[in-house]
Amino acid sequence: MLLCASLTTLAACGGEDTTTESAPPAASAPASPTTSAAEPPSPSAAAVTKSDKELCEATKQIGEEMKASVVKVFQGDAAAAPAAFGKILTDLDQKMTALAASGGDGAVTAGLKQFAAESAKAAKAADPVAAADNPTFEKVGTDLTAACKAAGVDVNF
Repeated sequence: MLLCASLTTLAACGGEDTTTESAPPAASAPASPTTSAAEPPSPSAAAVTKSDKELCEATKQIGEEMKASVVKVFQGDAAAAPAAFGKILTDLDQKMTALAASGGDGAVTAGLKQFAAESAKAAKAADPVAAADNPTFEKVGTDLTAACKAAGVDVNF
C-alpha cells in the first residue's frame, strides 16, 4: 500500500502537465569503412558518460512520465489497474536500466540500477502494486532520491 500511496501522491503532485516527451534517441553514427586507425569510432563514444546531474535530470523526466501514467490508471478501469501498473513498472525498469548504462560508477548510477531491478521484480508479480509495497523498494527509492538531491536535482521516488 505504501507504493500505491506514493504513486497516488506523485500523481497528485503532477499537476496538469500532460506532455509526453520521450528521451531523445541515443546518437550513434555508423562506423565508416574509411576510418583510419588513428581515429577509432567506438572507444571515444563509449568513454562519454553522463554526469550525476544529467542522470538525475533524466530520472526526473522519467518520474514525471510515470506520474502521468499513474493518473491515467486512476482515471481508467479499476479492473485493468494491475496490468497497467505492471506496464508502468516495466517501463521504469527499461528506462532506468538504459539510463544507468550511460552513467559512471557513482551513487546515482547504482540507485538507478537498484530501482530498475526492484521495478522489474514487482512488474512480474500477479499484483504489481502489492509486490512493490515493500521496504526494499522504498529504500532504493529513498536512496535514489538522496543521490539526486546530492547532485542538485530534486526527484521523489
